[in-house]
Amino acid sequence: MTLLELQGVHTHIGAYHILHGVDLAVPEGEVTMLLGRNGAGKSTTLRTVMGLWRASRGTIRLRGLALQGLATPAIAQAGIAYVPESMGIFADLSVRDHLVLAARAARRAEDLDAARLDRLFGWFPALKTFWLHPAGKLSGGQKQMLAMARALVEPRALLLVDEPSKGLAPVIVDNLAAALRAVKAEGTTVLLVEQNLALALAVGDGVAVMDDGRVVHRGRMADLAADEALQQRLLGLSLGTPA
Repeated sequence: MTLLELQGVHTHIGAYHILHGVDLAVPEGEVTMLLGRNGAGKSTTLRTVMGLWRASRGTIRLRGLALQGLATPAIAQAGIAYVPESMGIFADLSVRDHLVLAARAARRAEDLDAARLDRLFGWFPALKTFWLHPAGKLSGGQKQMLAMARALVEPRALLLVDEPSKGLAPVIVDNLAAALRAVKAEGTTVLLVEQNLALALAVGDGVAVMDDGRVVHRGRMADLAADEALQQRLLGLSLGTPA
């Protein structure tokens, strides 16, 4: 069953025409990888889904609900969480404060769902250790875990994540892969933009490849990984064998 569907989506940013009719279906309960060369339109696609940039043409639907034209808070209320490449961490706020601010039903830490919080600590143990620490003192990997936890502090139907492994050490990337698999097992669908191809192979079920603002390939991640000629044609490189 398709959870998120984009049909003929165009996005303009000022005078620039970035998305040129994106067609994309994200199956419910899977991790869909959105791959492509730099500048292909991947990040713009996520931002357009979230309403941060408005689609100038086309439709975006979540379980049939039309999202195009809705404000970003309304899109979030519909069940979509977004982790931007920048992470959006506030250096002076503690880990606790980030999660309280992100939880719509909480005004203080005591209002957070204790069972949900335990689950987040299971996925991202460092956050419990640094619960009261200013987020600006966290490592890059810990900040990424905080950005993920903030998006998931309440259950979401769909998680959009933009290049979460960028600049992270391999051991942190492995932890991130485990967390993404756990998020999927919980029932959250994930649309993931990623340049780390080992991570894409480790967590991806389906894949869509973008080029010049369009989706030019759709299929299963395992099939793309097994076809080096296709990898070269679509991405200009070989995925190789994951470690």
